[in-house]
This record gives sequence, structure tokens and C-alpha cells, in this order.
Amino acid sequence: MDSTKLRKLFLDFFRKYEHTIVSSSSLLPTDQSVLFTTAGMQQFKPYYLGEKSPYGNNVASCQKCIRTSDIEEVGDERHLTFFEMLGNFSFGGYFKEEAIKLAYNFIVKELKLKIDYVTVFSPDKVIEGDWRKGVQEDKESFEIWKKVGVPEKKIKKEGIDSFWGPTGDEGPCGPTTEIYINGIEVWNIVFNEFFCDKDKSLKKLEPAGVDTGMGLERLAMVVQKKETIFETDLFESLIKEIEKLSEKKYKDYQKEFRIIADHIKASVFLASEGVAPSNLAQGYVVRRLMRRVVRYGKLLKMSDDFITPLIKIVVEIYKDVYPELAKKHDEIISIMRQEEEKFEKTLEKGLKILSQELRVRDYNPNKETKDIPDITPIDGILAYTPPVLTGKWLFDIYQTFGFPLELSLEEIEKMRGKMHRLELERVKKEFYKEMEKHQELSRTASAGMFKGGLADASLETTKLHTAAHLMLAGLRKVLGKHIFQKGSNITAERLRFDFSHKEKMTPEQIKMVEDFVNEAIKKDLPVKFEEMTLDEAKKINAMGVFESKYGEKVKVYTIGPGDEIVSREICGGPHVERTGILGNFKITKEESSSSGIRRIKAILEQ
Repeated sequence: MDSTKLRKLFLDFFRKYEHTIVSSSSLLPTDQSVLFTTAGMQQFKPYYLGEKSPYGNNVASCQKCIRTSDIEEVGDERHLTFFEMLGNFSFGGYFKEEAIKLAYNFIVKELKLKIDYVTVFSPDKVIEGDWRKGVQEDKESFEIWKKVGVPEKKIKKEGIDSFWGPTGDEGPCGPTTEIYINGIEVWNIVFNEFFCDKDKSLKKLEPAGVDTGMGLERLAMVVQKKETIFETDLFESLIKEIEKLSEKKYKDYQKEFRIIADHIKASVFLASEGVAPSNLAQGYVVRRLMRRVVRYGKLLKMSDDFITPLIKIVVEIYKDVYPELAKKHDEIISIMRQEEEKFEKTLEKGLKILSQELRVRDYNPNKETKDIPDITPIDGILAYTPPVLTGKWLFDIYQTFGFPLELSLEEIEKMRGKMHRLELERVKKEFYKEMEKHQELSRTASAGMFKGGLADASLETTKLHTAAHLMLAGLRKVLGKHIFQKGSNITAERLRFDFSHKEKMTPEQIKMVEDFVNEAIKKDLPVKFEEMTLDEAKKINAMGVFESKYGEKVKVYTIGPGDEIVSREICGGPHVERTGILGNFKITKEESSSSGIRRIKAILEQ
């Protein structure tokens, strides 16, 4: 059974059991605590917390997902960054017994598969001090599995792996029961009994809900009786194309083929939603994925522009399920080719620097050697060869010029010969230690981000932040009252602003918004704020991102005097005191950000 039939069979099964079939949501979530949609339940998160579902209490979907936490693990037999998640969900419609019965019937009766074993949650398997330790054992699921026909010896009690935490900083969570086939976890059924706060405290959810997830790729592997996910029809044509372009066999270069195949898929899907490579947030992930594609393509000695034919294969695999890929085919190729060319130049520059540095660092026997690491010789051979390399130096090359470790090591071995195993291990260990330090700093910087998506509180950033308020008012006047802010990122150089709108803005509309803002700047209007309750802010029609959590009191910034107010927004600041100091406002780009979301980039010219 190919993946197309398998996907349809799953959705048809749940349709038969009166579930509403809901389309996949965007890969770019409205939940600001996560970069990407990582699970099927994310679009349904509010319905577990009491908001009324427009689809009814029981739904099913096939959700496209991106997960990057294990990006360095991609290349083994099971890790992916892009995948599709099949799932059925209930918001108080049914609970454990029906959820387990539905899963059993689909796996055993519909697909005729044999279950190896299932797991249920037990706090006895949780270490002392863990936040899940006090949760009761899931005896009910244990009994239900016995009732549907799974022998008691095949029902295993597990600890933290059988308790699913919240998606993002906080949210619904609960014990899970998992189905294993051929030793692989295929289906994860979560019983959302609790709400988990940011401090990991649990509160009972009423009513409790069901959230399940089954990776299509893993299910296809089991159904198609393949050894790995990369041998299923979801990867087969991609692997064959990489073999053709590289003139190498998959069996000889499995890691490289798998990384290229997975990352090209993830990049294509993100590019189809308007995410262009950059050094920030989601764009940084696309850049990282694409550069890994290029780097492993180089290691396979693939021909120039090998990316374009691979994009075409990805579109061909998914065009019937996700038609937006075919519609944006040319745009995707353009985005990815530009990044490929940019990275080619970076690699070329990095290679020159690396070669120069290696020559400068030639071993000098008269030089003090106290900085050479003390490594015990093996069979009389020193575990380093001059010059002594450090992982920190290679990480600096990587950070400055984007030259990846693998290619650095390959070039070093071309110039100096094969490295000793212990030296190689030491250099890699030092490199990844530096990378870990860098990632920790990045996370700290991200956590300390200023309110409103501001990179800092400098005057230039503050001016652009104030201009963003004027621009939103201008967008609502020109395009209509359906315009709401959906995200922003503001630095000292430019503002980036996402807003709800389905159509590309015309040049005339862009000009009208610019004129609106510049007119407000020319009038040198006062910018003032008042503290008030949220209800008071709503009464005076202050704009706000009302899915966000505000405190008891909010700041409302008003631009313009009483008889000439042009903007009124709930915001945490900072802002300039008068619009006259802003300069000339100019929109430099208007583009798609994701489905139904447009993005503007703008600057202030002095």
C-alpha cells in the first residue's frame, strides 16, 4: 500500500467514525513559544482549554510538521526534520476506552498488522524529583488493552516516556499509551488530563481530551515491510535521483543521502510558505537546512545545481496532497537557488582562508610547545601532527565563513594527510563543545528578547517600533479592518511586520500606506501612553494581540492629539515622544509569510 492510499485510508476510517477531517495547518504556528508546527494537536490546542471547536468535538487530520531539535541526528534510520503526522483528537467527546478501541481496530482489523506490545504510564518508573512522579498509574488503559485483546504480558509499564509534556512552554498534557510494531513506536495516544504551567505544575483539565499522533513515514515503513523509512515510496524517487546526480550508490553513502533527502523536503515545504533563508528565527533554520544540503552534496561530489531536480521530485511526491507546492514551484526554486549560490561563495572564501591559515600555522620546531595538548603516544606515534589544530579554531572558521567542520577536516586531510584517530576525536569534541556554548548563548539571547519583537532598546530600533504602529494604522485604513498584527521583528536597521491579509498588495496600496505614515511623521504628532485595565483598553478600541496574555494593567500608546488620533495600541514600548524625529518611512518589500499572512519590510531614511 503506497503512502497516498495509506493517508486516505486513515482519514476515511475516522470519517466513518464521525470525525470531522481538518486540513493540515501552516508550518508556521500562531503559538509564539515554538518556531514551527511540530504536532497535529497544535492547531487544536485552544479547544482542549475550553474554547469551542468549530469542527465539533471529534476531529482527525494529516499534519505537516517540522522538528529541528534532533537535526544533528538526521542521517540515522529514523530521525527526520520534515514529516507528516496522522492523528485523531477529541475535546471532551470521548476518552480512553474509545481512543484505544479505535487505534486497535485501525491497526489490527483495518491494516491487518500484528502489535508487538503497548505501553502505559506508571509513576514507579519515574525518577524521584521529576514533575511527573505524583501522577497516578494509568490502570484504566491497562485494563482496556486487555479487554480489546492484547495479552497482559504485552502491556508494558513505562515512566516519563509514557507521559507527554506540553507543546511549547505550557499547555495540555497527560499520560500516553503507545503501540509498538516490529520494535518501533508507531502510534502515541495522549490523554490530556492536565494543564502544565511553565513551572511544571499540573492542574486537572475538565473535560479531559484525546490527542494522538502516528508518523506517516513510520507507518508506511511497517506496512510496506521496509527496513527503514528511507526505503518507502515517500523517499524512493528522491534516493534514486541522488544516486543519478552523484553517480554513487545509496548503500555506500546512506548518511549523506538521508540528510540530503530529508533536508531538501523540509526546505521545500518551508520555502512554499514564504520562509526565506536568513540569520533570524525560522529563516535561520531554512538557511541551516539548505547549507547542510549543499555541504553533503559537495561531499558526494554532486554536479552544480543539483538542488533544482531534487525540488522537482519533492513537488512530484506531494503535489496531490499539498497543491501549494506545485503553485509555488518557481518561487521555491528561486529562493533555494539564491541561497545555494550565496553559500557557494561563502564556501569558496572559507576555503581560501582555511588554506592560508594552515600554511601560516606550519610547525616551527623552535616555537614553544606548551600549548600542545598532552596526548599519550600510541605505538610510538604522537596523537597529533603539526600544526596542532583546535576545535575552537575550526569553530571560529565555521562561525565567520560558514565553512562546515566536515569540509574543513576533508581539506585539512588533503593538505596534511590522514589525521590520527585521537587527534580527530579531540578536535571534534572541542568543536562541538564550542557549538554547544554558542547555542546556549543564542537561547539566552532569545529568551531575553525585548517586548514586541525588538532586538534592543536603541534609538533607531525605538523609532522603527513607533513607525510600525503608524504602519498598522495605515494598513487598516488602506486595506480594511480585517488587518491585524501577526508578528514582528525590529532591529536598528529595519522593521519586519507580519499581518493578516490574503492578497499581494498593489504598488498603489503600498504607496498609500507610505504616504499615510509620512504624513503622520510630517505633522510631528505626540506619542503618549496611559496605564489601564484590559477592559478599559478594549472600550476605547485599542488594538492588541488578544490571544496574548496581558497582566491586570496594560499600557496603551496613543499617537496624535484627541481630535487627530491616528493610532492607539496596547504595547510594552519603548516609543519616541514625537513622530517628527522618525525620518522618511519607506516599504522595501511586501511578500507572503504563510497562508493568509503577508510580510512587510520597511526602513526609515534620515
